[in-house]
Amino acid sequence: MIRYSLICDNAHEFEGWFSGSADFDRQVEMGFLTCPVCHSASISKGLMAPSVSTARKQEARQQVAMDLARQEMMSKLKEMVASIKANAEDVGERFPEEARKIHYGEADQRGIIGQASLSEVRDLIDEGIEVAPLPVLPDDAN
Repeated sequence: MIRYSLICDNAHEFEGWFSGSADFDRQVEMGFLTCPVCHSASISKGLMAPSVSTARKQEARQQVAMDLARQEMMSKLKEMVASIKANAEDVGERFPEEARKIHYGEADQRGIIGQASLSEVRDLIDEGIEVAPLPVLPDDAN
């Protein structure tokens, strides 16, 4: 579809949508096209600025798509972290100790979260205890 700016012989401006230039010409010839204000059938195409896709416009569209993708990713990450926190016991600074107890069967199997230093995490991994950091995400106040 093509949108044309149209003008009647009384200088009323309006728009029309056509399947092509020939469609516009045919409708004018047959008298199907009239001004919505004065009903004049003497209609011509007005001046229109073409819609040109510039690199800036394309960059803006890409930025919008990236922003939407980032928002969706951040939303999914927040859901994941919330789910983990809701289904795990927060053992705080006792994390390394509790992780070892669970790993070696000294405590019931359960999900735990807490704090550990980098060296404590390395020691846990060296012992074959699987640990993973939870990302710290910005809040929704941004």
